[in-house]
Amino acid sequence: MTLYVNINAAKEGNGSKETPFKYINDAAKVVKPGDTVLVAPGVYREHVAPENAGTEDAPIVYKSEVPLGAVITGAEETTGWIHYKDNVWSYRIKNGIFGDYNPYTTFVYGDWYFGPKEKHTGAVYLNDRQLYETKTLEECIKGEKYIHTWEPEWSVYKWYTEQDTETDETIIFANFQGKDPNKEHVDINVRRNCFMPTKNGVDYITFDGFNVCKAATTWAPPAAYQDGMVGPHWAKGWIIQNCEISNSKCCGISLGKYLDPENDHYWTVRHVKSATQMERDAVCRGQYHGWTKENIGHHLVRNCNIHHCEQTGIVGRMGCVFSTIEDNHIHHINCMQELAGAEIAGIKFHAAIDVTIRRNHIHNCIMGIWCDWQAQGTRISQNLFHDNMPPSEDIPLVFGGMSSQDVMVEVSHGPTLIDNNISLSKCSFRLAAQGCALVHNIALGAITSIGSGTDMPLKNGTMAPRYTPYHIRHRTEVAGMMTFLHGDDRAYNNIFIQNWPVKPVEEKEDMGFMMRDNQVAGTSVFDDYPTYDEWIAQFELDNPEPSMFVMQEYHFGKLPCWVDGNVYLNGAEACKNEKTKFMDNTEKAYVKVVEKDGKYILDTNVYQIMKDFKVGIVNSDILGEAFEPEQRFENPDGTEIIFNKDYFGNHRGESVLPGPFVKEPGKDDLLF
Repeated sequence: MTLYVNINAAKEGNGSKETPFKYINDAAKVVKPGDTVLVAPGVYREHVAPENAGTEDAPIVYKSEVPLGAVITGAEETTGWIHYKDNVWSYRIKNGIFGDYNPYTTFVYGDWYFGPKEKHTGAVYLNDRQLYETKTLEECIKGEKYIHTWEPEWSVYKWYTEQDTETDETIIFANFQGKDPNKEHVDINVRRNCFMPTKNGVDYITFDGFNVCKAATTWAPPAAYQDGMVGPHWAKGWIIQNCEISNSKCCGISLGKYLDPENDHYWTVRHVKSATQMERDAVCRGQYHGWTKENIGHHLVRNCNIHHCEQTGIVGRMGCVFSTIEDNHIHHINCMQELAGAEIAGIKFHAAIDVTIRRNHIHNCIMGIWCDWQAQGTRISQNLFHDNMPPSEDIPLVFGGMSSQDVMVEVSHGPTLIDNNISLSKCSFRLAAQGCALVHNIALGAITSIGSGTDMPLKNGTMAPRYTPYHIRHRTEVAGMMTFLHGDDRAYNNIFIQNWPVKPVEEKEDMGFMMRDNQVAGTSVFDDYPTYDEWIAQFELDNPEPSMFVMQEYHFGKLPCWVDGNVYLNGAEACKNEKTKFMDNTEKAYVKVVEKDGKYILDTNVYQIMKDFKVGIVNSDILGEAFEPEQRFENPDGTEIIFNKDYFGNHRGESVLPGPFVKEPGKDDLLF
């Protein structure tokens, strides 16, 4: 059955084609499994809260009749601005419009938020661009550039808010830099979400072809309720596809955590447990709240354009398990640099168990992909990364701001597979973890944080280790908890290019943890780690009566690393234990992404430099098992991975080149 919705209908109807519903929520109340809600073009200013679940065989489909023609927004258009002073205008709005959630009294704040508590979840938009919030009316009037932003020319557009308690009104002041807001398009955030259930368990929803924009979403850390403009809340089997998702105050799409009042923003509210203990609590409590393979996750996010969100493009703690994120364009995330904390990236997942992130184009984000805790069975493959870093070294990092890189894996035991990617930012892979495998990538940036970033320094001079969970293979049930020995990493058939000048290695505090900030491209960061033969020899496997206590020291030593078949150019450095490699510093290697009319191709001379250097096919048997979970680098169904396909999906054959391509890409080979 098809239910019809048209905001431009003459009057409210019954959902038939002749007399459609006027609002999507009207259809959401009556739609049944197998039904389609077909939405006509127009602007729908409502929070659509699906009430009924579909089934695996009969999902409920919400579809825009014209691709991107139906706009769901959490904002309201404003008229009647009054000139206040200089370039500043004022606007009053009765607080009744907000119900029990006023974005202009609600701050972006909570666990793992490191910036000051001064930015509201509300926002002002001039012609679909968000203005910068000030702490005082005087700052709003001055309209000075914000030194931390990645878009300084726009940062002179400001807004400020205060409450009139006598009239119960929100007052907004905005510096439009000479523009008349009554002649321009000006919106303000009103609603928290755009398309998201208010309860758990609304399964099997397909959300197709909508333009979703502008909402007063809240800060979404991992041990708190995570909301977004769009998301399943805590459910199974959603498909979010062919959408444009933009201008969320915090998160665009949330595949994340349910509300658990006893563990919600626990550190912010109570302070008494360590920041990582509340995260361990959240994982274990999740089992009680239905976090199993049968109940949660298995979502698909594909072919979406996700941009200009100030925390994440896609966020997810635990609810993202067994999902696929593919063919999306994710860009300009946290470029305003108004928000600061440990949950900011193009994609930020905790517990990305058996999650596949592939064929995405991720650029101009504070960082590309951040897999934090339990990246067990996670595969990051065939993605294009570039410009995930500040546009200039002269831009100072905002207080509490994040380091930049294409991919970060943090305090995970693996197996985490990163293969066939094009990584062109200044830092390619920050691996403050163990059990990671780099296979057939091309990287202009360094591998960094090897052996660091997992323990927290205490004032007494000791280090507090972070114990994180690992799981039963391809399940959510916790198999154990362990701190980090470091190592257990692999690097096969990659191309490493030193593209930036090398500065001395610094070990500095980042998010409260000590990070070793290596800037040398290549695998020399693994020089201090044993080979497998060196490591296993310590355990006296041939000794019929080994001493448990003698062995104890070795059980807490560094784990082995495997490195082979890589290419090193422009001064990139190889691991001392690597036997088969190609190195050339005689010719300047370059890799450039060329954009034309929204299409992207690669311009490089790397393949001329490598000439006929060939390597062998890599597979799951070669990569072996991640140490702590004792799980192979394999597909989610447990089958073997053979790396016989390249970035484009072309077959490699027997004659294998390092890097992500079967052959040098041509001008007709579109990267995205």
